[in-house]
Amino acid sequence: MRDGKPNKGTKPEKAASGERPATFRRADATRMPGTSVHASLASEIGLRIVRGDYPPGTILPNEAKWSETFNVSRSAVREAIKMLMAKSLLASRPKIGSWVEPRERWNLLDRDVLAWYATAPDREVFLKTVQEFRHIIEPEATAFAAMRRTEEQMAEISQACREMGEAPSLQERTRADTRFHLAILRASGNDLLVPLGVLIESAFDHLFTYTTRELDDLQHAQQLHEAIEKAIRLQRPEAARNAVRKLLANTDGVINTR
Repeated sequence: MRDGKPNKGTKPEKAASGERPATFRRADATRMPGTSVHASLASEIGLRIVRGDYPPGTILPNEAKWSETFNVSRSAVREAIKMLMAKSLLASRPKIGSWVEPRERWNLLDRDVLAWYATAPDREVFLKTVQEFRHIIEPEATAFAAMRRTEEQMAEISQACREMGEAPSLQERTRADTRFHLAILRASGNDLLVPLGVLIESAFDHLFTYTTRELDDLQHAQQLHEAIEKAIRLQRPEAARNAVRKLLANTDGVINTR
């Protein structure tokens, strides 16, 4: 962990200690089947941090207050705080308590943090951030995939593309879309892109769900994906690079017209 001190010259702000915030819900009210109490609590607190209820530098309520607010044990609170510290959202020290870390320290490649970020009020900022990342990574990764892909990897890319076109629902189309792009990252042959692709899977899901819902012409979007698949299959890196750029420009148009 980084040194858990608030920024020099900025005094951590105390969280409001009066009435319970109206947006608070008990952790057991939102707990998903199979999810532990402390994981549900971490999700509740993490979401509120990411959406700005507790700005960076804010000292959070103590264990007793969280325990009372969410009707959970203090040990569950401790485990939840540890989870959020591991994601670099929080730091903690004796006699000070836990406070929200500066935003630039947050682990935005963590699946949970991405999910919270995607549901925050500034969701369009999140979508544009994901899209910028794609512009940086995907054209070159796809060109490498065209040069390096194996027959097995090609089959995976082609299958995902085909399943996109045949999907009977938005959810299934989105899942196939995500598989398509992750398969291309794997086929690029760069070991650093593989774990990165897995980590951003959640971000892709949110982006593709949004853009697919907003697209007026799904057939055109499908054709853009098929052009990428064809260029990789024919092992034409420049064509693959250009096909991805056309797809990204199409997605940019969807996001920017909101």
